[in-house]
Amino acid sequence: MREPDFTILVCDDETHIRQIVAMKLASAGFKVREAKNGRQALYAVIGPDQLRPHLVISDFQMPELNGMELCTQLKAFPGTEQTPVLMLTARGYVLSSDDLAKTNIREVIPKPFGVRQLLDRVRALLNIEQPAKAA
Repeated sequence: MREPDFTILVCDDETHIRQIVAMKLASAGFKVREAKNGRQALYAVIGPDQLRPHLVISDFQMPELNGMELCTQLKAFPGTEQTPVLMLTARGYVLSSDDLAKTNIREVIPKPFGVRQLLDRVRALLNIEQPAKAA
């Protein structure tokens, strides 16, 4: 199923996870940009490219700029202040309502996760109708 023209920014310092997520999203028809840390993701948005993703998928714990800091800055930046974020985490982080109020984090998915789970959550966050299941 080819998705409408949605761009997703995938940010994770673990190369294999970032590449697998990007590959699965691209295979599902999404346009994907990758960043290896929060600082690189932020630069993609505020730098000369002025990327305006429809969704950001970010790891929580990363060097240079962690996922929470990235999300806080994205919410403060014109053009991405409403961009939803799906947070991936290997640890059982619990986000308080104050944390969530400072960011656009809409979902937290613990690692490891399944491809179907990820794609279902992405489609839900982007308000895309789920593909029909085979009988």
